Amino acid sequence: MVIGGGLAGTTVALALADAGLDVTLVEGRPRLGGLVFSFRRESAAGDLTVDNGQHVYLRCCTAYRSFLERIGAAELVPLQDRMDVPVLDADRMRLGRLRRTALPVPLHLAKSLATYPHLTPAERAGVVRATLALKRLDPADPALDGVDFGSWLRRHGQSPRAVEALWDLVGIATLNATANDASLGLAAKVFKTGLLSAPGAADIGWAQVPLGEVHDALARSALEKAGVSIRLRTRAVAVSRTDEGWRVAVANGPHGREQLAADTVVLAVPQRETRGLLPDGALADKDRLLEIGTAPILNVHVVYDRKVLRRPFFAAVGSPVQWVFDRTHAAGLAEDGQYLALSQSAAQQEIDAPVAKLRARYLPELERLLPAARGARVRDFFVTRERTATFAPAPGVGRLRPDARTQVPGLYLAGAWTATGWPATMESAVRSGTAAAREALTELGFPQGQLPQEAA
Repeated sequence: MVIGGGLAGTTVALALADAGLDVTLVEGRPRLGGLVFSFRRESAAGDLTVDNGQHVYLRCCTAYRSFLERIGAAELVPLQDRMDVPVLDADRMRLGRLRRTALPVPLHLAKSLATYPHLTPAERAGVVRATLALKRLDPADPALDGVDFGSWLRRHGQSPRAVEALWDLVGIATLNATANDASLGLAAKVFKTGLLSAPGAADIGWAQVPLGEVHDALARSALEKAGVSIRLRTRAVAVSRTDEGWRVAVANGPHGREQLAADTVVLAVPQRETRGLLPDGALADKDRLLEIGTAPILNVHVVYDRKVLRRPFFAAVGSPVQWVFDRTHAAGLAEDGQYLALSQSAAQQEIDAPVAKLRARYLPELERLLPAARGARVRDFFVTRERTATFAPAPGVGRLRPDARTQVPGLYLAGAWTATGWPATMESAVRSGTAAAREALTELGFPQGQLPQEAA
């Protein structure tokens, strides 16, 4: 039995079913996908299919790419041919680009960095020195976990402008934290893997269709074809061990509670929910899961009556705006308008702000960044909030993240917050699911060749 139908739970269920096990997946929501989902919105702009947030991945996210292929969604979530990130300086109204060439690492970024207009020549040289120092770090070194990335950058001569226009530009989006609030170990993992492992590692991909079409509809179809029994609107409320195996008490709305039996259980839910379900003795100190903090992401959605952005996306510096994506086609908006989604990570200061306040803050900023927006009419403005979007990648979090295997036979953990070595990304979620499935199948005595393949 797999408890939780997000990316981690779906990955586990598919892997166990592919190995020939009889698998039941229970999910409290009426859909799959966890925090990666879509919903319908009726507005003056027409009926829209809205993603709760803008989710992207990189070419180095090999486990997630394999997951997309497994559910038949790879063509719907394509990658750039080559990394190309337009970066607009709001104060100087100057556009720069971070893009790679086909040269080997680290020369693939040399030309882009040499001409990056948002840094001075001295700052660019400093970035090169810091990058070489970063390349020497081992993200798995436990000593790095207790150090914050911001302090390390300052020790390596990085100016506040370099942090804002380069390191935080990438880090906030991938870590959901500023450099000062992020573990050096996780930051090193992001930058070494994404920018220094292979020329194409940081090529960006994102869904060209609503996320629900991928992570609910196609994922559900793949699970059903694999023989997984899916029970939606079914919430696990207790997990206990008996002489006969595991018993999972579930609540399923009008049907009340029932007891489900299983030989193996995988908890693929957030850390606090996991803490509540874990039986005593499963972890040395299950209360440590409560020390893993969370971090919010705010998404601002704006529908204009005309086209105001001619690129698929851009990032901004010198502005509260972080990343802006054109979601017009994916949302089903008519051709006479444009729908922009602003992804605002590390949004602790704004996550609970009233919509009116956010409107007064972000619409003038978009007009400052996009001159074409100054004469456009706003047909719709709304926000989506994920208050616990990710685990907080704070210094010291690494020692709190548990492995997939618990201390009780037949019980395993999955989720982006477990000990994958990655920050809270879709890649981490899928890797955690693969790790849990491997541990379960190993304990059940499956031959090595039948275990899920590790991502590169």
